[in-house]
Amino acid sequence: MAGLFASISLAQAAPQFEPGSQVGGFETELIWELLIGGFVLASFTSAVALWATAMLRKQRRAQRRKNILVNSVLNKLQQGVVITDANGTLVFCNDRYLELYGLQRSDVPCGIASHDMLALRRARGTLDLSNEEFYRHAATPEGFISELPDGRFVQVKFSQLANGGMISTHDDCTQLRRVSKQLATTSQFLESVIDNIPVCVAAKSIDDGRYILANRAFEKLSRLPREQIIGKTAEDLFPPRSAAVIRDSDRVTLESGKNGFRSELSIEFGQRDVVLATDRVVAFNERNEPEFIIVLFEDVTERQMLARELDKTRRFLELVVDNIPVAVTVQNASNGAYLLANRGAEVILNRRREDAIGLTSGEIFNAKEARLIEERDQLAIHKGGMMVEEYPISTKNGLRLFVTRRMTVADEAGNTNYLIKTHADVTDRRQTEVRMAHMAYHDGLTDLPNRTAFLKALAQMIEACDCTVDQFAVLSVDLDGLAEINDVFGHAVGDKLLIEVARRIERASRGGVVARLSGDEFGLIIDGPQPQAAHALAERVAEALADGLEIDGKTVRTGVTTGIALFPRDGKDAASLLANAGAALFRAKARARGSVSLFAPEMDMQIRDRRALHQDLSNAIRNGELTLHYQPQAASSKSIDETDVVGFEALARWRHPTRGFVPPGEFIPLAEESGLIVEIGEWILREACREAASWPKPLQIAVNLSPAQFLNSDLVGFIHQVLLETGLQPGRLELEITEGVLIEDFERGLALLRRVKALGVRVSMDDFGSGYSSLTYLQAFPFDKIKIDRAFIMNLGRNAQSASIVRAVIGLGHGLGVSLVAEGVETQEQLDFLVDEGCDAVQGYLIGRPAPIDQFPCMVGLAPMLDEVPRLALQVG
Repeated sequence: MAGLFASISLAQAAPQFEPGSQVGGFETELIWELLIGGFVLASFTSAVALWATAMLRKQRRAQRRKNILVNSVLNKLQQGVVITDANGTLVFCNDRYLELYGLQRSDVPCGIASHDMLALRRARGTLDLSNEEFYRHAATPEGFISELPDGRFVQVKFSQLANGGMISTHDDCTQLRRVSKQLATTSQFLESVIDNIPVCVAAKSIDDGRYILANRAFEKLSRLPREQIIGKTAEDLFPPRSAAVIRDSDRVTLESGKNGFRSELSIEFGQRDVVLATDRVVAFNERNEPEFIIVLFEDVTERQMLARELDKTRRFLELVVDNIPVAVTVQNASNGAYLLANRGAEVILNRRREDAIGLTSGEIFNAKEARLIEERDQLAIHKGGMMVEEYPISTKNGLRLFVTRRMTVADEAGNTNYLIKTHADVTDRRQTEVRMAHMAYHDGLTDLPNRTAFLKALAQMIEACDCTVDQFAVLSVDLDGLAEINDVFGHAVGDKLLIEVARRIERASRGGVVARLSGDEFGLIIDGPQPQAAHALAERVAEALADGLEIDGKTVRTGVTTGIALFPRDGKDAASLLANAGAALFRAKARARGSVSLFAPEMDMQIRDRRALHQDLSNAIRNGELTLHYQPQAASSKSIDETDVVGFEALARWRHPTRGFVPPGEFIPLAEESGLIVEIGEWILREACREAASWPKPLQIAVNLSPAQFLNSDLVGFIHQVLLETGLQPGRLELEITEGVLIEDFERGLALLRRVKALGVRVSMDDFGSGYSSLTYLQAFPFDKIKIDRAFIMNLGRNAQSASIVRAVIGLGHGLGVSLVAEGVETQEQLDFLVDEGCDAVQGYLIGRPAPIDQFPCMVGLAPMLDEVPRLALQVG
């Protein structure tokens, strides 16, 4: 346009010539040509300029559109993008970059230096590295991962541009990092699980059979580290035979496909042969192609051994159950059908056990018994636990009495599945117990009530009386001259005399209570007006014996001396009345034989005398007045010369400085009444253990324990201390107790006895049968020995009842596995009977009288002096 305007101006300024003029015409033409050429040139130049301007504008618009497109694309990216030029100044950053770091567009204008951008991030808390550390880490192939304050992670990577600039990407990898961490944790967890599985786990490649996995259990079983297992084949790890077995199992597993294969293999590990229970399965890939074999295996060598032992034990238990000496049955709790019965149950079931299996009680027993049994079975199932009953059952041998124990067996849910029953035939035992109970309350010779029964009857009578109105008398009757009769005619005549005297006293008492209190003492109770009724009874008894008694063709004359105590004047309890009657008897015997004495208050002098004796007894130990005598116990043998002494019983003896020898029957009861028996008992135990520990022969030493000693809570500790002090082996000490130990406090006494026996000390029951609960105590505590009371031995050979009783006691002891010692053996006839019946040991005057231990040197292993032999033989004989 400017050229055009210049051409027009030039044309207007040019000189004007007329057309007719030649010069002017040529010049004019020339001018016009110049004008026209300039015009054209100016127009062309203007056109070119206009085209160039248009093209430039077009390019700028295209570049602008391109820039807008690039910016739009870069801003849509999920990664932040930053572009800097070669000088490190910002050329571009997208919106994602600003969003990641919480920046505004105004915070990072174009041209800002890259180090200023890092300083800005550092100020905002999204960067905690120096510029050099940041560039160094970001330039690595894996880039730099930074943790933002809000817990996000951003991965930054740098790339060099061709123009020397730099482009960086900022990628939020939080989710990826979490997934990677979870994947790593899961992988580690799975590896840990597999490694801690208690059975061996292995995986092997199908292509070459090499192990690609082995857990810790595999290492432990093979005793090889897994580095020596991975990559190896079975041929590399096992001997040829074992490798062939494993290879065959792998082949069968592949043939089984997805069903897997289970087997037991005998494999050699080093020098060990083990049995492995294996489970093999083929693992398939995504193309359903077999890829590798997974093997689970466990060493069951010991389990198989235990299984064999269990099977052996099962057969043994079946044999034991089948031979248990009581009937055992097992029934289904839901329908009552019998599932098991041992051989002993055939007596109860009245048929072979095979024929009883599957039947119910209603199909086996008669209607009445079946109804009773089924009712008890249902009650036991309903109650649960143990139920014990005793009832008769009809058998082929007649009606027998059985103790039946029912026990239910429940599953884990508490549902009762089985009912186990045992049936013990106690017919003979009950009959024996009846006889034993009779023995406990009756004298073995005369069959009269004994002292225990007499005191019980006396207490019952006192309880039934009104002290203000009712009266009765207690008579203590002593048979005169019994010792002389025994010496003159022998004990056999003496025993027969006692039997006849007892019969006549019973007849004279006319139905009153009569008891034999001791060897020659009888007790009577008579009611009615007193003391007239008592004197009348004493006269009738004396008259019944006045004419003498015919015994074995010999006329034996005797009489009675009587002491009388009245209720309620002379006592309001059984013990006082009997003691006062005894005091009156003592006075009567002191006066004259055959006399009758009524208790009087002045007889309290005897009580004072007993108190004085008690005071002297309390000092007897300190004064050295007590000594121990020892009575031998020998194994049963009919020949006295061949008896083998197995031990001694330690017996206390008291020689009073003024009274002389005080019988044990006097001071022992006094010691028990006063409590001195505890101190005396401890002295006896210590002295007896000390003496026995010095014997060359390891014989038993028996020591009596009083019930009062069991009141001492530290009795077990004292026994243990004595054993340690004296050095006596516990098994040589034998403690003898009577049922009085357990009567007062059964549970406590039983607990103490168990603790005593735990020391290794032996425990025996003394005076068996003299009490009323001996059988109960035998059942409750495992005694080592039973000592048969002398009252049962003294009548052996004189009446059949005594022999039956002793025979029953021996059979009972042997049945319980307890050894027996018979006390009071005084005749060869008694010894012969005991040997024939299998009594284990004997004790009595026939074997040896109690004496100081220095009179038994041979028996304890000490050679006696020559001048002592005659005296020893005399003493022992």
